[in-house]
Amino acid sequence: MAFPAPSPGRTIRVLIVDDSAFMRRAVERLLMAQPGITVVGTAADGLEGVQRALELRPDVITMDVEMPRLDGVSAVGEIMQAVPTPIVMVSTLTHDGTATAIRALEAGAVECVGKPSGLSTDLANVGEKLHEAVVRASLTRLQRRKPGLVSGRPMVVLPAAPGPSATARIPAHNLLVIGSSTGGPPALTEVVPHLPGDLPAGVVVVQHMPSGFTNALARRLDSLSPLSVSEAQEGEPIVNGHVYIAPGDFHLVVTREKRIHLDHGPSLHGVRPSVDITLDSVTAVYGRSANVAILTGMGKDGAEGAAKLEAAGGRVFVQDEATSVVYGMPRVALERTSHATQLPLDQIAAALATSLPGLRSTR
Repeated sequence: MAFPAPSPGRTIRVLIVDDSAFMRRAVERLLMAQPGITVVGTAADGLEGVQRALELRPDVITMDVEMPRLDGVSAVGEIMQAVPTPIVMVSTLTHDGTATAIRALEAGAVECVGKPSGLSTDLANVGEKLHEAVVRASLTRLQRRKPGLVSGRPMVVLPAAPGPSATARIPAHNLLVIGSSTGGPPALTEVVPHLPGDLPAGVVVVQHMPSGFTNALARRLDSLSPLSVSEAQEGEPIVNGHVYIAPGDFHLVVTREKRIHLDHGPSLHGVRPSVDITLDSVTAVYGRSANVAILTGMGKDGAEGAAKLEAAGGRVFVQDEATSVVYGMPRVALERTSHATQLPLDQIAAALATSLPGLRSTR
């Protein structure tokens, strides 16, 4: 993802919500040190954050996770109902902190970054990531919507096989790949849990997300899904009925032995993991036995890989503009391919599952 710069002459107005006075000052200093950003206010807890959001109408809100009176997840939910605003979660990289940040993304937040520790080197590193997250968030499009619905339509839910899947631990001869970025975590919760439990394929998910958060994303999806979901591990085999989440800060490559390889090589399009790098390896190994869905996200990652997979005989699905938080990655993938199918988010899971050989189209 080529990192977007603020538009010339445009100032991004930011509200900071955190119960720590030290952290409010730290985040304010980090943001004010960057061009094109001004902090218009602060709030000491979620309840005050909701009130200040209504008063100030900021362009972006940075939100702590754990706060008194009203926590970050609840505050996100209230803000998204009252005055939809792009929200960046600033979370501790603990088990509980990252898990809560994922729930905040489901509630409507669009980005998450780790909290600075207070060390000067860490502050500089987090400052750059926070600035990038705020700029990306400022370019997203949000709308009020009822939880669990996309564009007012109920989700298409595929029936899952009861109990342990009969396909579990069988080497996967088919593979599904899902690529996503900004707005991806909530989109993934509306795709992965709706794949059938007896899926005769492995699934690889490449979500642009910082290191430390992808394991929490995997745990959350695993709790919602009939399929087993985990953060991918070096060398593990790809088997049917299992979803592998690419770890933050590593490219996920599929080897010729149909195993996972985690690569810490240079970023591509400014991101690591990259959907394109995963798709290059998938095309070489699986060819026409793999299909891909490109979901919401900024930039063009996944477009070239999708075109190569399509040329090898695989099918390409892209999320439509109406249900995308950012219609970047899906748009470019649609432009670079010849026969991609564009669908609303609530139809992606069914399209992926029924695109595989051996699954009845009536499921």
